[in-house]
Amino acid sequence: MPSNLVQSSGRTTPDQHESLSRRQFLASSTAFLLAGKLASANSAEPEPVIDIHQHTNYLGRTDEQLIAHQKALGATMSILLPAGRFFGLDAQCGGNDTVISLAKRYPHSFKYFANEVADHPEALKVIRAHLRRGAIGIGEQKFRVACDSVYLENIARLAQEFNVLILMHFQHDRYNSGIENFHRTLEKFPKVIFIGHAQTWWANVDKSHSQPILYPKTKVTPGGLTDRLLSDYPNMYGDTSAGSGLNFQTRDEEHARWFLERHQNKLLFGTDCDDRVGSGPACDGAQILAGIRRLAPNKAAERKILYENAKRVLKI
Repeated sequence: MPSNLVQSSGRTTPDQHESLSRRQFLASSTAFLLAGKLASANSAEPEPVIDIHQHTNYLGRTDEQLIAHQKALGATMSILLPAGRFFGLDAQCGGNDTVISLAKRYPHSFKYFANEVADHPEALKVIRAHLRRGAIGIGEQKFRVACDSVYLENIARLAQEFNVLILMHFQHDRYNSGIENFHRTLEKFPKVIFIGHAQTWWANVDKSHSQPILYPKTKVTPGGLTDRLLSDYPNMYGDTSAGSGLNFQTRDEEHARWFLERHQNKLLFGTDCDDRVGSGPACDGAQILAGIRRLAPNKAAERKILYENAKRVLKI
């Protein structure tokens, strides 16, 4: 047999064995790293979401139903807004003691505001006492006063004293009426953050809005009062919650995209939802959350609206 022809013995040489071992090691190491990354991704904590607008006993909903709703929604922290001594915020909502009770049971899931009927003689006394006990804001202020009234000014002075914000329900000719005059309050109390919410707040994204209409369905003419308040006053913010916030998203999605991009540093996610499930078409909160994720211009803006802005202004 010629010397240049060598038959294979079927055995692995030391060099071949070393090469195979190296390849096997690299392959197994790569598989291990990929598996680790996948396990890490699957076990990662969900992105935090702060819901700045929820209520106890909302139209009879129990605490257990509220807890389940917020968990299904994906809210990692929820702010409970109490009613005052009268009216139940027109929705049978629980008062100060009920939100304190739930927040004490689940301090890592709930924080709470203080509230009282704006023109009640003991309003300041009651709110002050609960701010001292641990409330982190005032509201939901939803009472039959003008939004530049002496009653609201008194509450704003208290908010300034405690360095907390006020969440307000604007509803034409009913609650915090006269939104076209609200700039006066903003100018008098530049250190107090006000959060706008409800029908008249969201309807006024439209420059052509007619105030008696609470849930307009027409396309939006940009430059409405809400846009101007958010643009012109550093202490004005917006709450995305309720059917009114959802209506803002759905009536003109092109405008909603523009608005979320323009005011991404001033908007805070809220639900104000009395649903018991936390998902599906009957849950305003779930639809609002999905809408923000769909309409936000990018992930950074989405995170601001769903979490970072609230964390910053509420100091949590």
